[in-house]
Amino acid sequence: MEDRIAIEAVGLTRRFGSLAALDDLTLRVPAGSCFGLLGPNGAGKTTFLRLVTGLLLPSAGRILVDGRSPAAEPRAVAERLGFVMETSRLYPELRVEGFLRFLGGARGLRGAPLGAALERVVARFGLAPVARRPIGQLSKGFQQRVSLAQAFLCDPPLVIVDEPTGGLDPLQQDEVQELLRDLRGQRTVLLCTHDLREARRLTDRVALLRAGRLVAEGPTPELLAGEDPLALFRARVGEATA
Repeated sequence: MEDRIAIEAVGLTRRFGSLAALDDLTLRVPAGSCFGLLGPNGAGKTTFLRLVTGLLLPSAGRILVDGRSPAAEPRAVAERLGFVMETSRLYPELRVEGFLRFLGGARGLRGAPLGAALERVVARFGLAPVARRPIGQLSKGFQQRVSLAQAFLCDPPLVIVDEPTGGLDPLQQDEVQELLRDLRGQRTVLLCTHDLREARRLTDRVALLRAGRLVAEGPTPELLAGEDPLALFRARVGEATA
């Protein structure tokens, strides 16, 4: 039986005026994988994430999330997604538990299901010691845990994580990466990162974008092996490894 595909882009193009932020991208993310999206600044990674979530519409081509179009079925796609943004959208004056309760309610959870979801994410992400503290008083590491927790409130099959350890110290980076490692195999994770060590540690497959086009895609141990994985970043479009 053919493996199920969580995200499928075919000929995906997004233009901003004369600039092609994504140019004829074809890419498939297997369901259940931890898939890394790599590339230098301006490569098209953020544009791709916005197309997956439906925040942008394609200029050409198509993108499907679990077989559904973000443009045609935005609600159905949103119900299948959790999103941890690079810059956390947190309310520093709210307590952790109140913030998570607020977001759970905004996503349609009520009563016992909301209580069960809160209990689950607080336990999974180690938030019990800070659950009643204002978010603004937490370390960056704990704030990132709160960002991860909100993405998992509705237990989505697909989670997008954008630069999860940016700005964290080495110990905090390790803590967040361990939390993400524990999720491998439980759902599909699309990880956008600049950190090649992080990609090696967390992902099964990776794709490298440059100038809006696919440079390389394949199993992480193969693409990021060797003494100079940065050679992929220097490769010309058309020299892709598959």
